[in-house]
Amino acid sequence: MDQLWSPWRYQYVTKANPNSGQCIFCEKPKANDRTSLIIHRAERNFVLLNLYPYNNGHLMIAPYEHVATLEDCAETTLAEMMHLTRHAESVVRKVYRPQGINVGMNLGECAGAGVAGHIHMHLLPRWTGDASFLSVIGETRVLPEELSVSWQRLREAW
Repeated sequence: MDQLWSPWRYQYVTKANPNSGQCIFCEKPKANDRTSLIIHRAERNFVLLNLYPYNNGHLMIAPYEHVATLEDCAETTLAEMMHLTRHAESVVRKVYRPQGINVGMNLGECAGAGVAGHIHMHLLPRWTGDASFLSVIGETRVLPEELSVSWQRLREAW
């Protein structure tokens, strides 16, 4: 068995309660921005770091309203989400200089949504070779930057 030491995850996994019935995207805005990893708060949406990123700089844009589908989401919320996504792309390009960026949503549990009841947009910086043998075969990701450092860099650049 391969082991990867990740002490920064301890606080999260010891507080996590999968049976709590609470939505992380509804709870995050109630705490302070640094604790919640919120980069920016807009009128209808907020931008935050993914707690379990695929790469450093992996952001999400989520509405404050708990809504499960795009068709149930207000037009103004969707428009703001896209404006924030565009700005997030610019910020991530400036801070991380990725060779590419994935942007998208997983709607529904079978589509891969970790939080199926609350829509959220992912913005994921990519580099040639970031899906190397280590992540593909070894099922291990190497993230060279701590989340607190990512938060500070992105927040300042926002």
